[in-house]
Amino acid sequence: MEALNGKSVFGGIAIGKIRILSKGDRIVKREKIADTAAEISRFEAASEIAKQQLGALYEKALREVGEVNAMIFEVHQMMLEDPDYVEAITHMIAGQSVNAEFAVASAGDNFSEMFAAMDDDYMKARAADVKDISNRVVAILQGRHDGSVLGEEQVIVVADDLAPSETVQLDKSKVLAFVTRHGSTNSHTAILARTMNIPAMIGVNYADDMDGKLAIVDGYNGIFYVDPELQVVHDFEAKQQEEADKIRLLQELKGKEDVTIDGKHIHLYANIGNVADVAAVLQNDATGIGLFRSEFLYLGTDTYPTEEEQFLAYKTVVQNMAGKKVIIRTLDIGADKQVDYFELPKEDNPAMGYRAIRICLKQPEIFKTQLRAIYRASYYGNIAVMYPMIISVDEVCRIKQIVEEVKTELDEQGIKYGDVEQGIMIETPAAVMISDLLAKEVDFFSIGTNDLTQYTLAIDRQNSRLDDIYDAHHEAVLRMIRMVIENGHKENCWVGICGELGADLALTETFLKMGIDELSVSPGYVLRLREIIRNTDISK
Repeated sequence: MEALNGKSVFGGIAIGKIRILSKGDRIVKREKIADTAAEISRFEAASEIAKQQLGALYEKALREVGEVNAMIFEVHQMMLEDPDYVEAITHMIAGQSVNAEFAVASAGDNFSEMFAAMDDDYMKARAADVKDISNRVVAILQGRHDGSVLGEEQVIVVADDLAPSETVQLDKSKVLAFVTRHGSTNSHTAILARTMNIPAMIGVNYADDMDGKLAIVDGYNGIFYVDPELQVVHDFEAKQQEEADKIRLLQELKGKEDVTIDGKHIHLYANIGNVADVAAVLQNDATGIGLFRSEFLYLGTDTYPTEEEQFLAYKTVVQNMAGKKVIIRTLDIGADKQVDYFELPKEDNPAMGYRAIRICLKQPEIFKTQLRAIYRASYYGNIAVMYPMIISVDEVCRIKQIVEEVKTELDEQGIKYGDVEQGIMIETPAAVMISDLLAKEVDFFSIGTNDLTQYTLAIDRQNSRLDDIYDAHHEAVLRMIRMVIENGHKENCWVGICGELGADLALTETFLKMGIDELSVSPGYVLRLREIIRNTDISK
């Protein structure tokens, strides 16, 4: 048995076989082929299967993450039909008498290098796409005609890291847990795991020969057991049963109020990244959405999402929430969330650079497009909007001016919209220190504890070497949260937490006694928090 340590990003226990998803190139051997015509037919058949798979993935992504994020699979279908790409493969097979797998892999490498060397950023981005479609065709040629990367049984998914475009392809009903070498607590994989309510670990230095072996993920203690001894398996099976019993008991809390023993009502909301996550919000009985990460409409696509595309996504979410509040965070890219077509400059310290509201205020045409979509969707439900990375009152005043311009445009066009609450993210020490002034300008604060912690402690939260001194419970962070709550309440500005600390069960009672009005967490945490809220007396 081998016990590998890592960092837990979502608790829980999973027992099953390992399925390593390799992002590296597949090993393809060059073989001499006598019947080249038959080999070309093999390639053409595999290409048709790949197109069918991509069509199915497009439909799946369309349902789960919307049209903007689904477009990548249409792009891949078109690239499969590109005459230059197809001819390069068939000519290699016919001219060099090589197997289709080798010809496809070689063409994929050549085209990828060609795209990567181009000056145009859009064409550079196609390098990864052509490699992706080539790997898909090679996989089919190697016998995986169903296109499934996970197989028929539930597995523990192990990978270097997983991008949004990769996770959307996974059959989530087959995933028991995620284990990755890289990534962060705020990576897409981590967010997906919390939404799916399954254990996940990052920073695990696993061996590449573990595929198919039995393993245990202890998401509570951050330990990955490979080839566990029989007694260890029995012990964790017993813990799993205890966990299942607790979850069943939590189901009895559905429909109950989020109110403390002494009568303090709390808004218990959930965080989402896309339209499909609404199902988990409703399943876990959250009373609203406290953070809709709108940047996921921009990530994983090749161009700016249109106003109409954004409007349809927001409208779908608010209609599914049937009158419950949906708080949309405006575009928050930059730092660790890069989007090629924005052409953001390379920065030595991107976490403190050109990002979030700074981009929106310097490129107001992007900002206005999103605000128009949000306001149009507000006619169909209860929408609030909040702005990230605020550091000054001047920024808030400029935002309010742009909002009024958008509303005037909509009025002139006869487009109806609702009453949209205005809020800001408190995630910089500057915003904390002037929160008394900011509270006069907005309806609510939402404390983003992830960035607030890293800026307060001067520790890059993506730097795993500093994990041992990264202390989210640091007294300085807690004092800042208390200050924000007190300053907000003085101006009748309600205050919530949407960062990771909101789901830190060890701090729930502390936040309640500070006077927090709202907690927004991953859907899987909602009922656990409800249990603590209903058993807490903040008057004592």
